[in-house]
Amino acid sequence: MKTYLKVAGTLIVLGTFAACSNETETDADSDPTEGLDEIEIAGELEPITFSLFAADNNPSWSGMDTPIGKEIYKQTGVALDADFALSDPTERISLFAASGDYPDFILPKGDGNLLVDAGAMVDLRPLIEEHGPNIQKVYGEYLERMVWGEEDDAIYFIGTNGGVDQEYMTPGTGFYLQHAVVEELGYPEINTVEDFENAIKTYYEMYPEIDGQPTIPLSLLADDWRLLISVTNPAFLATGAPDDGEWFVDQDTYEAQLHYKRPEEREYFRWLNHMNAEGLLDPESFVQQEDQYKSKISSGRVLGMIDAEWSVADTQVALREDGKFERMHGIYPVTLDDSYKHANFKPTGYLSAWGIGISVDNPDPVRAIKFLDWMASEDAQILNNWGIEGEHYQLDDDGKRYLTEEQREERRSDSTFDERTGINVYRAYAPHYGDSVLDSNGEPYTINTAETLIDDYTDIEKEVLAAYDAEVWKDLYPQEDEFEPRPYGAAWEINYGSTSSIAVPFQRAEDTIFTRIPQAILADPAEFDGIYDQFIEEISGPEMEEAELEFSRLLQQRVELWGGN
Repeated sequence: MKTYLKVAGTLIVLGTFAACSNETETDADSDPTEGLDEIEIAGELEPITFSLFAADNNPSWSGMDTPIGKEIYKQTGVALDADFALSDPTERISLFAASGDYPDFILPKGDGNLLVDAGAMVDLRPLIEEHGPNIQKVYGEYLERMVWGEEDDAIYFIGTNGGVDQEYMTPGTGFYLQHAVVEELGYPEINTVEDFENAIKTYYEMYPEIDGQPTIPLSLLADDWRLLISVTNPAFLATGAPDDGEWFVDQDTYEAQLHYKRPEEREYFRWLNHMNAEGLLDPESFVQQEDQYKSKISSGRVLGMIDAEWSVADTQVALREDGKFERMHGIYPVTLDDSYKHANFKPTGYLSAWGIGISVDNPDPVRAIKFLDWMASEDAQILNNWGIEGEHYQLDDDGKRYLTEEQREERRSDSTFDERTGINVYRAYAPHYGDSVLDSNGEPYTINTAETLIDDYTDIEKEVLAAYDAEVWKDLYPQEDEFEPRPYGAAWEINYGSTSSIAVPFQRAEDTIFTRIPQAILADPAEFDGIYDQFIEEISGPEMEEAELEFSRLLQQRVELWGGN
């Protein structure tokens, strides 16, 4: 996959981002200080606006003109003028590096190497040591995971890709199946691709239409890089490998190869080819855009998807808003056959490499790091997760935070909630704790607990889970303690540089992947092996072998560099 991308069980917080104007950026004429004129800034701080570029899109962004944005501005005097990539962020970041003209804050995801190589980023270590007590507290020993490399101990980016010490309570990825399907069929086992196929095929034959529209048994999303999320990454997850991006890593030797070379993954793609031949795969899977895909799911006529939670979460909210509770989807740890264990929850430790950095063009790096430090504070994290007391949450007689039923229903059923309030919108741009971490009063920083998760389920969802002897969807999956942690975190996090021996053969291989995998899936079954053989030949060869050796060396170097951190 492209180095800026991953599937993430861990991308839960960040995956829901967007903005609009042309294909690559937000409206340059928007005013980031709109709605802030009447706000009195705390202390003696002068107002300042920092530009920010993020590789992830943010559909909930409405500047600082939200209750949370205004409170952040009141406490810090900082307004963020944000710009988001809507297509390939590598192109934007490459333009920054080529021009030498940089936004003040940059979240480049996997393309940070382009900026570091160009000398674009400030070393944050001395700034954090002098001005970042909250940052140091949040990260603790994980701060050393952010060291750039063996020969460069600078910290150019601090991790914002996920919450520190996050306890994952929901699966990040899996096979989605409508509640109506399993209910109609008497709650059959959904463990293998054969189980999944039989369920959607049987229901499809029973109900060829839903609400007057043709039923879609299985739809995939292959719009640009999303092909990796919905089409190719499931191949390794369904065959027992964890999410290491485009790499398969031997867990004993830390030797890496492109994951497509594994024979078992060929069989997964053969199954998708079979689904297409059987007429069970949405014929628009490889041509539809993301909004078309989501519109189909939100209509209630898509029985199954194979995708990441962050990719389809808003479709479930839409179905819930429409009262189509039986058309919402459960998520199942489906594998190719019973010999594999779905590794969604194989531990990585804190993933620290993707995050925010301060560019050399930032007019006031000290003010910038102090802003990030305030955002890492206890008060700011409560604000970003819970909102404003009395408006978005209440305090009980013991001073403990809670949500009324009306406040909770607003969060779970209103798709505009984040955009209107600013809750959950800004925390992606600063250090923050994950779910289940407790503040100084012994209360969770976030609203997400096992109890609240169950409370948020619809009655139908609870019935489905009970039928499978589960309380939450995670119960259906192999748990963290069934796996050995990965001492390198996740392979997709590793920066290898645009001029390394990896970059060119990797890009050629990726271009081939985007062509050959759809071709193999849509081919006549008799032609599948010939196409896949050609694909394997095209992503092999001496240059790719050298790239795999070099990537393996970087993996092994990270294991040594991180040590016990």
